[in-house]
Amino acid sequence: MPTAPAVDQTLPQIVPTTPVQADHPQAISEPHHRARSDRPDTGSPHDTDDLFTAFTYGRDLWERTILFWDTLRQRADNMIAHERAGKPPLLNFDYEILMDARQFERPVNYALAAIRKYKDKCIDDCLDPAKPPVVVVDPRAGHGPGIGGFKRDSEVGIAMHEGHAVYFVLFYPDPAPGQTIADVLHALRRFVVEVSKRHEGAAPILYGNCQAGWAIAILAADCEGLLGPAVLNGSPLSYWGGEPGINPARVSGGLLGGAWLTHLTADLGNGRFDGAWLVQNFENLKPEAVWEKYADLFAQVDQERDRFLEFERWWNGFYFLSREEMLAIVENLFIGNKFEQGLLRVCECCFADLRRIRNPMVIFASRGDNITPPHQALGWIPTVYGSTEDLKRAGQRIVYLINPHVGHLGIFVSAGVARLEHRAILEHLDRISALAPGLYEMRIDNPTGNPDCKREAYTVHFEERRVEELHFPENRTAFRRVAEVSSRLDELYSATLGTWVRATSTPLSALLLEWFHPMRTSRLMFATAFNPLSSILMPLAASIRQDRHVAPDTNPYKTAELKAFDTIGGTITEARRQRDTTYELWFELLYGRQGETK
Repeated sequence: MPTAPAVDQTLPQIVPTTPVQADHPQAISEPHHRARSDRPDTGSPHDTDDLFTAFTYGRDLWERTILFWDTLRQRADNMIAHERAGKPPLLNFDYEILMDARQFERPVNYALAAIRKYKDKCIDDCLDPAKPPVVVVDPRAGHGPGIGGFKRDSEVGIAMHEGHAVYFVLFYPDPAPGQTIADVLHALRRFVVEVSKRHEGAAPILYGNCQAGWAIAILAADCEGLLGPAVLNGSPLSYWGGEPGINPARVSGGLLGGAWLTHLTADLGNGRFDGAWLVQNFENLKPEAVWEKYADLFAQVDQERDRFLEFERWWNGFYFLSREEMLAIVENLFIGNKFEQGLLRVCECCFADLRRIRNPMVIFASRGDNITPPHQALGWIPTVYGSTEDLKRAGQRIVYLINPHVGHLGIFVSAGVARLEHRAILEHLDRISALAPGLYEMRIDNPTGNPDCKREAYTVHFEERRVEELHFPENRTAFRRVAEVSSRLDELYSATLGTWVRATSTPLSALLLEWFHPMRTSRLMFATAFNPLSSILMPLAASIRQDRHVAPDTNPYKTAELKAFDTIGGTITEARRQRDTTYELWFELLYGRQGETK
């Protein structure tokens, strides 16, 4: 996903720019162009050179085509193998299950795991008993668990390297029947209490990615509260925030009429919401990134194949949420924005109140994140705390760290981010906990530009900010109308069409919809189990790899190919921008801009 230049300015002065596509590790690299010199059309040696150049490119193109399709075949076969194995977590670390919430009185599909070792390196080899434990919680946003420990240079790996005992909250592909958000939160609380008991009552550091970040925030804000610093990575808490032309996802709920479509989808799934829909929505936000991913694989298949397959194992492992969970998330958070307003009911006797949080909060966001922009990660602060003095009187410390360009997934996936930003957060949590109440921006000064630099080679300082400086445009009146429309349409759906859909949906009909989902069929159509032609690719690709003939990027035909890929990517980008502009216009026409407030 694209890269924006670093801006040396404080967060409230964000200039609207098109964010950088860094969500896919396979983001296409800039092609190396070389101008072809003019040649006279008279000498036979030049004709021979042209024929040889064309032949070299043609042979390379043929080989890359076979290797490309074989890679897609391998991806499909990996998906089937992962499915048959029960979709185990894609953690790159050995772990031990300590608690399985499927056995709780109110069962949920979560479990607490203790990280034991990485390959032949045991966690005890680098454990510092004086440091508090770290609990990493991955998001349930359509994919399976593992992105926080996807590779050695990850949140899990960095915490392990820094000497912390590390725990990981994972989840299983299918929710327990009827499980609710409250059930999940109660299970997470029991996990945290268990980790604390194992470390003589030490409050663990809670590391939450995306959806898991707001889950941790709810735990810290409910009636019991939590101790220990909370690190929220790309986590939305203010769901109406964003800027026109940059964050179109925030208006999509209003254009679709609110929660009723989510309700319909879960009913068609016989009470389960298919995570493939969430992943498809993610890809639709940046279709040029999807093009770039495949174009990069085709252009550099020898270098990109393994990385592509590794990432796609996680990207295409679709998990489910219960109807009750998904509706609660959409109605209370993405449409209703109730958490920020203190209206989110955790259980019958308790509402989550962000003012109740007392443990230090570290908020890590990026200007290149079009899923959770800084507006949504930080916009709740001036809403909850009317002034800097109000925040200080509450005794709270909030520290935010802004990356200038990395995309949403890059916050969790990027090895460079893990080795610098996440390492810096863990290394300086003692300083954060010792700060006086207030709002601070964490600034990392790394002159070397090397994320692997030693601690003494980079500096971290905390610059005090004022709550009043966090100016985020927000059309609250329009989004309140969206919430009202959503509630009424969902009531109408439940009383009419929904009754019929729930009565006619069966496990078999849900299974058919699952396997014919376009996110699955577009991948599995290349599997050897479904496509007899794919079996031909394996021996052919193996033969090509043994005697590969690569055309250099300086080959004029290869240069033209890369330019064509850039042109197509630019066209898709422009079409997407026009689409987003249309979304914004329709949203304004439907819900109006009257009463726009900060």
